[in-house]
Amino acid sequence: MNTFPIIKTERLVLKKLKESDWETVSYLRSDEIVNQFIKRKKADTQKKALEFILNTNLKISNNELIYWCITLKNETKMIGSICLWNFSEDRKVAEIGYDLDPKYQRKGIMNESMIAVLNFGFRKLNLEKIEAFTQNQNKSSISLLIKNQFQLNKERFDKDNEENRIFELYRPAANNG
Repeated sequence: MNTFPIIKTERLVLKKLKESDWETVSYLRSDEIVNQFIKRKKADTQKKALEFILNTNLKISNNELIYWCITLKNETKMIGSICLWNFSEDRKVAEIGYDLDPKYQRKGIMNESMIAVLNFGFRKLNLEKIEAFTQNQNKSSISLLIKNQFQLNKERFDKDNEENRIFELYRPAANNG
């Protein structure tokens, strides 16, 4: 990718992460409620949040991932994130990841973001499959995935986290060719 793909939806703008987003990054990556189902490194200080932003943007430059900062249209404050990452070697499969400030949950924001990112992944990146690893007790995430036609793969397990379940979505036939 030569330029970062900004995505606009009815209510949202998905854009590149900036250093000025560090406070929200720190909150999203250290808050107990946001992280109750996720095992990941905390960014509980400004320094750690800025390191995360720097590393994320470096990985974007290296085409290792695409990480969007979710904002409401006409606002600049980051309220969540969504990304495509963990690409297969042939770049036909990617994993989707997401988080959202609890104040904005249950308003359809993550669903709107996911629909846009799934369309981008299948249409622009020509992915064949998008995977999601979610903890088996994370009912909101599982509900979101099922709403977006993901299917639980009962044969696969996350070797890094036995509590995770792996959901898969194959490119819809309408997007083939």
